[in-house]
Amino acid sequence: MSTAPAREIHLAAHFPGVNNTTVWQVPATAPGGGAARRPSLGSQIDFSSFEHLARTAERGLFDFFFLAEGLRLREHKDRIHDLDVVGRPESLTVLNALAAVTDRLGLAATVNTTFNEPYELARRLATLDHLSGGRAAWNVVTSSDAFTGENFRRGGYLDRSDRYTRAAEFVAVARELWDSWTPGGPPRPFAHAGRHFDIAGVFGVPRSPQGHPVVIQAGDSGDGREFAASTADVIFTRHGTLEAGRAFYADVKGRLAHYGREPGDLKIMPGVSFVVGDTAAEAQERAAEIRRLQVSPQTAILLAEQVWGVDLSAYDPDGPLPDFDPRPHSGLAQGRVRHADQRAVADRWRELARAKGLSLRQTVIEATGRQSFIGTPEAVAEEMAAFVAARAADGFILIPHLTPGGLDEFVDRVVPLLQERGTFRTAYRGTTLRDHLALRPPAA
Repeated sequence: MSTAPAREIHLAAHFPGVNNTTVWQVPATAPGGGAARRPSLGSQIDFSSFEHLARTAERGLFDFFFLAEGLRLREHKDRIHDLDVVGRPESLTVLNALAAVTDRLGLAATVNTTFNEPYELARRLATLDHLSGGRAAWNVVTSSDAFTGENFRRGGYLDRSDRYTRAAEFVAVARELWDSWTPGGPPRPFAHAGRHFDIAGVFGVPRSPQGHPVVIQAGDSGDGREFAASTADVIFTRHGTLEAGRAFYADVKGRLAHYGREPGDLKIMPGVSFVVGDTAAEAQERAAEIRRLQVSPQTAILLAEQVWGVDLSAYDPDGPLPDFDPRPHSGLAQGRVRHADQRAVADRWRELARAKGLSLRQTVIEATGRQSFIGTPEAVAEEMAAFVAARAADGFILIPHLTPGGLDEFVDRVVPLLQERGTFRTAYRGTTLRDHLALRPPAA
């Protein structure tokens, strides 16, 4: 009786950015038990940090390295959020530099379709694709945020309902530009007249090694799922359980046929964290310490303020949650994705706190945790393979808690076990990111 081959896992690495996922101390087991801390040497802006994480990801044969974007430093109660003070480098500039120190690793930049223009962005992405030998990717994001728009000439003009229509047209125009050069041939003039863009001319960059950069989309909303099904090659999502992952996977893959696409044309890769230890108990202890570092008393109050919409600085983080209803859309926090239903979030948090007897900080620690794989290297490898086998994901975008060495332990201890199971490659099989992701080339 033959058995089906194991489904191969796709892996990518997200560079820890300016948020409380990143901690600056390494939890370790102290002599005699208990957690100890030692400082982590790193920076969120030095090139050496980007290079270390990218080289580690390539050593682990990952599909791609992924950078987020922030077009304005966030503010909380009219002050720059302290996790943003180191600044946010421009993603494509960093990736062009990384192209020179990596050979196979895909290079993915998050770039906003609201505050950019198709010709210029298509040119920058095609340039990265040439410099890297066909390894460029574009994570398409949108914004209807007037706060961010103040940094741009257009300001916050774009209505929220228009953000995906502009994004879809933006991607379509970029692909028209990339397709205006045939392989080995001269450029054809392009012309596009649509609701958001009316441009014509000749594109300045020849067709790149993989035809089009890979398109990634981040978002779980109904509009986001439809946009991904119609347009994206990869969807970056989050889900906390195997059941939720399977439901999301089935829903998004089920939308592809409407657009003449096959299930393999879109890879679903949730963002996840991981903690490994020599024993299950050690891994759980390390994970608990990491969560305490990620949600300090001050951070717990800040995150609660984003739900309740009022100043909670007088509250004790080790005391109870507020017993009043949130103040919706107060403007207390600027530059963040808002909770769609603050009242519903507050109700869930209060129910969690009542059920488990949690303080405000303990509730935030538990309620804001990302999907994590915690355990021995063997257990983490087994659980990841089970997620992919159950069609809850095609792979994962790993978000380590340390900069820049947070991926080292996974590559050294978990990747070899995945390879032994036959669920992860033992060598790159091609040179382009489309090769790594097993994506069909775009029509010339």
